[in-house]
Amino acid sequence: MATKQTPKIDVAAAPKALLGQFRGLNARDPASWPGLPRAALCLALAAAIVAALWFAWLEASDAELEAEQKKEVALRADYKKKLAQAVNLDALKKQREQVQHYVTQLEKQLPSKAEMDALLSDINQAGLGRSLSFELFRPGQVSVKEYYAELPITLRVTGRFHDVGAFAADVANLSRIVTLNNLQIVPGRDGALAMDATAKTYRYLDADEVAAQRKATPGAPKK
Repeated sequence: MATKQTPKIDVAAAPKALLGQFRGLNARDPASWPGLPRAALCLALAAAIVAALWFAWLEASDAELEAEQKKEVALRADYKKKLAQAVNLDALKKQREQVQHYVTQLEKQLPSKAEMDALLSDINQAGLGRSLSFELFRPGQVSVKEYYAELPITLRVTGRFHDVGAFAADVANLSRIVTLNNLQIVPGRDGALAMDATAKTYRYLDADEVAAQRKATPGAPKK
């Protein structure tokens, strides 16, 4: 009885046969390549695509990571700032109360619209009380600012040197804010002195005037 013989595989020739498939390949016609080169080409293309997608994802992730790191730095700085404010909250409240009290005191030195006549009378009485003669006392045009109004008063008084100085001191010590500007002192008659000046006094605006002023300047901040 004849026995079936197993075909022998030439192990030494197998690598040469495999390498032989990669010889004489037509780069313009990959479809005509043997199976092994085509499979290798497909694997290489797949690996290149995966690598390109991987690097693109890494680049996007790196940009996102950098943005998040910057955001973290900003949040940490904001946290430290707010933490410092929270720690000093009581001190800040006290400072705010002191500032509000100071502003209130300053506002009290500004007369209202109804008190302006009394203030003009006080300036006049300050001069008469020092035996000065008013040769000129002329209120000017009111200049309305954002939160206050300014009234210039052109005046000319004559009297002795010490009386003129005392009058200037009395004006400075009035309960309301009055400033003397553009001072000019010249010799007068009979040894007296003549002082020309512009007294400026200020008053705060009432609610209607503030509303009208804000309407005239829409960009003005709210108080």
